[in-house]
Amino acid sequence: MTIIETPRFILRPCRESDRELFYELSSDPDVLEFFPFRRSREDADAVFDMISGLTPEDGFDLLVLTLKQSGKPIGVSGLSRPKLEPFLPENAVEIGWRLSAGNWRQGYASEAGAALLRHGFETLKLDEIVSIAVHNNHRALAVMQRIGMRPDPAGAFDHPDIPATHPQLKRHALYRLSAAEWHQRQMQATER
Repeated sequence: MTIIETPRFILRPCRESDRELFYELSSDPDVLEFFPFRRSREDADAVFDMISGLTPEDGFDLLVLTLKQSGKPIGVSGLSRPKLEPFLPENAVEIGWRLSAGNWRQGYASEAGAALLRHGFETLKLDEIVSIAVHNNHRALAVMQRIGMRPDPAGAFDHPDIPATHPQLKRHALYRLSAAEWHQRQMQATER
């Protein structure tokens, strides 16, 4: 079970009390601007039940961002193994996040992303972490850049799971960060 603490929140495994947050993140049109679907309550509950019933690979839990001051859950984040061959290698590890719209522009996604990179490279000893987003999702791309990931223009691809009814969402940008790059940046930061 993965629990990660940052200065402002705790990243913890999902629990039954997070069902309402999951529905909010699955149905809010602002949060889902770059997704081809919005889930009904019934659909969101079914996905929540499926996720809750899975035994996650160690270190790959769906984590809930819970504010330390209030205990309020505000979003989800985590590391996962996407099934996107041939666009990503079979063993690729992706970092992602989704926050409730009322908690945007406060640096929470960047703080969670930085904590998950540390977890991935120090605890899980990963060689590389990637992130993908719709090519013009400037908020997500900005978070990737703030946490030190670099764009890989040659790796951009049309996401196979996006239906033809949403052509504006098909093109995805790919960002990468290797363990060597991350460790080098950590050393440089401590030398300052």
